[in-house]
Amino acid sequence: MAKITKTACKIRFGAKLIRPAATAKVGSWTFLILPKNASAKLPSRGKTTVEGTINGFPFRATLEPDGQRSHWLRVNRKMCEAAGADAGDVVTLEIAPAGEEPEPRVPADLRKALAVTPKARALWSDITPMGRRDWIHWITSAKRPETRTRRIHNACAMLAAGKRRVCCFDRSGFYSKSFSSPKGP
Repeated sequence: MAKITKTACKIRFGAKLIRPAATAKVGSWTFLILPKNASAKLPSRGKTTVEGTINGFPFRATLEPDGQRSHWLRVNRKMCEAAGADAGDVVTLEIAPAGEEPEPRVPADLRKALAVTPKARALWSDITPMGRRDWIHWITSAKRPETRTRRIHNACAMLAAGKRRVCCFDRSGFYSKSFSSPKGP
């Protein structure tokens, strides 16, 4: 598999900034949904780290799957201010997959479970950051605490048995409807 470098093709598009219904407060964060044709050019239907510009302002962020075969981007207040935009405005983005996937933050409960399972910890250290991100995403997408606990236990058992990827996990949320973008007003 070829490594994606910073010379990857840039994806250009416009998108409307939306303020989530849950935080209608002026000055809070906004988000945008990538057009499907822009999202289709990315290397993954799941979480994807990109580098680019929003109205010329450089940023690096992780796009989230929206469950509709596209992605969404959280645009924080700092990005809005630098881009000179706010909710309701159409912004211009130019993005490309990041040269290297950043190391994901391992939740404390998973970190503790890996610490007491040497074989799982050894394989965890050997898989790619994107592979680790998939395991974390599968675990944290559980809606109930008991499901999350069971998934952590199963993840350690599968990793200890040599399994490098989560089987049957819909990274995009399209089939399971487990992921979605925030809802606008």
